[in-house]
Amino acid sequence: MRTLRALVIVTVLAGWAGLLATPCAHAQAEGSAEAIKVATELMAVLSKDMVAQMSGQMTAQIWPTVEQELHKARPDIDAATLSELRAEFERLQLDYLADVMKGAPVVYAKYFSAQELRDMLAFYRTPTGEKSLRVLPQVMSEFLGDLMPRLQEVQEKTTESFQKILRQKGYMK
Repeated sequence: MRTLRALVIVTVLAGWAGLLATPCAHAQAEGSAEAIKVATELMAVLSKDMVAQMSGQMTAQIWPTVEQELHKARPDIDAATLSELRAEFERLQLDYLADVMKGAPVVYAKYFSAQELRDMLAFYRTPTGEKSLRVLPQVMSEFLGDLMPRLQEVQEKTTESFQKILRQKGYMK
């Protein structure tokens, strides 16, 4: 039963990951030098606040678990040490995300032409584009917050459906 449930989870997640990772039909094999240049400019606009926001969200989501584990391992840990560890955790998250973002222009240039990137850049320089950069991280956070509880439901329904079919085919009792 647990093996089947694990298989269902992996299958559902792999399917969603595959949908999210499927490139556009017109994606370029490699971005042109011009597209990479425009994508670098676009990333400067996009990542201005995004890296700090993402880092803050990651810390808010992950730190409570890290702190709990630290308390389990060292019940005598003091508040000053926890504060220092959290600051280091935040610094490492920020460094990690900034480093990951360095590769973004090449990826963008792979999937968008230089003109498409210029169009995106023009949009993000408008008031609506600027607002979307501020608000979309919160929108995505709320969306993912709603998605996670539903993932359990999809997992259960998939497991039930798989079990029904496997029982009908004689693979399960």
